[in-house]
Amino acid sequence: MVRKFIFIFSLILCSCSQKVDLIVHNATIYTADKNFSVQSSLIVDDGIFIDVGGEEIIKKYSSQNIIDAQGLSIYPGFIDSHSHFYNLGFLKNQLDLTSTKSFNDVINAVKKYDSDRDPDIIIGRGWDQNDWVDKSFPTNTQLNKDFPNKPVILRRIDGHAYLVNDVALKLANINSSSKIEGGEFIKRRGKLTGILIDNAMRLIDDIIPEPTTEESISALLAAQEEAFKYGLTTVSDAGISKERIMLIDSLQKEGVLDIRIYAMIHNNPKDVDFFIENGPIKTPKLNVRSVKVYADGALGSRGASLINSYSDRRNYFGLMRTSPDSIRKLAFKLAGTRFQMNTHAIGDNANRVVLNAYKDALYNYRDPRWRIEHAQVIHPDDYEFFNQKIIPSVQPTHATSDMYWLYDRVGKNRGKHSYAWGDLLKKSGTIAFGTDFPVEKINPIMTFYSAVFRKDAEGFPEEGFQIENGVNRADALLGMTYFGAYANFEENEKGSIEKGKFADFIILDTDLIKDAENKVKNAKVAATFLNGDLVFSRRFN
Repeated sequence: MVRKFIFIFSLILCSCSQKVDLIVHNATIYTADKNFSVQSSLIVDDGIFIDVGGEEIIKKYSSQNIIDAQGLSIYPGFIDSHSHFYNLGFLKNQLDLTSTKSFNDVINAVKKYDSDRDPDIIIGRGWDQNDWVDKSFPTNTQLNKDFPNKPVILRRIDGHAYLVNDVALKLANINSSSKIEGGEFIKRRGKLTGILIDNAMRLIDDIIPEPTTEESISALLAAQEEAFKYGLTTVSDAGISKERIMLIDSLQKEGVLDIRIYAMIHNNPKDVDFFIENGPIKTPKLNVRSVKVYADGALGSRGASLINSYSDRRNYFGLMRTSPDSIRKLAFKLAGTRFQMNTHAIGDNANRVVLNAYKDALYNYRDPRWRIEHAQVIHPDDYEFFNQKIIPSVQPTHATSDMYWLYDRVGKNRGKHSYAWGDLLKKSGTIAFGTDFPVEKINPIMTFYSAVFRKDAEGFPEEGFQIENGVNRADALLGMTYFGAYANFEENEKGSIEKGKFADFIILDTDLIKDAENKVKNAKVAATFLNGDLVFSRRFN
């Protein structure tokens, strides 16, 4: 990366001063260190913070690259602890359905996309029936009329359901008799509707062409550009294949891809065994030492596994995508390795199954830092399972997206024990925040806002959704910085602005700790630095 020289406020010229790569001063620096100290100056050399303190420290150094931050706030580079980074880039070339407000909107968007591009296969993502007047799952009847000869595959916003036409069903050899463990083929009057839930989606995945290497590289670079724009310097990719991990590693080593990635190995037995045999990968930019497992599905598509039935679907309990026995066997297998187990668990039954497996498998291990990804609906009896060994990795904007229909799904009693970030933090002492993008928007500012104020992007509800389950501002910032690094076993190299750590930091136009709620909601990244290099800027050029 070519170092970009920024506005020079002054030159510090002293025969006794140490020459360094970058000096930043006149800032409000939230270091996120153990004392949550606030400083005004930082010094970077060779990609590392070598000093942090008040204005007096700059007298010891000289540089041709000096930034007067003009009183703006500086934070450690944000860490998204749960994302689908690789997938984000691909959405740039796929049909985006996130703004649709009816099934008719979806149909019109598909038609326009086909008219503009005429692809061999139409792939889209982002529809959500919960945003429509009619909140029931759609059927593929209209898709079959409009596209009788071309496969159409439309992924729900949560990534846990497909709507596909009959052409796609035929190509995947799916019929009304098809069955699969951990998945569902939705029918009406015995006929397939085109809705496939969780593991049933795998059959459709098999007919989607694999991207070329060039397409993969383009997707990764597009995702990186978006991440830097929002102040993200580290992302955790929650479930990625060995082949894509190796591609990322090669691109980073060639200097093509710069963002730091915590890659969770997709729970494919072949890939898992490969990494167990060969050990973790750890470079300054890539960390591979965890396995991503899906216990259940999502609440929005009723795939989350519940102890008691769904409130809006009697005698239906959701799905375990991975059987309890398989979860338990994998937990004991990984416990004796250097690999962390990070399990997607949303429903209270799935969380109970995973927590019990973790507890037993980790009995003799001191610091495994295994994670529950999402941890949305927790039975009150099960909070006690969270501790220093088991870390909740959650997405605050899920709470403010799901609040509109949560009680319809699980009722008010279970609902009040859902998305309880404050309670989980008290039990574990650590909570890692992410977005799950592209399921939610990538913007970490909304992560902070939702965690603290428990409101959506429109500032709703006025009193905050289950505000008692929120966290304070300091803990929210730690959830996006130090706690995220800790959950990745990377707290000694990132997550705070301290001597000896990577010089990853961002400048915001807003003080997240002190400014008013409305200003926090509208905060913008002024600049993003990785290794002390400017990788995004709105203000400092």
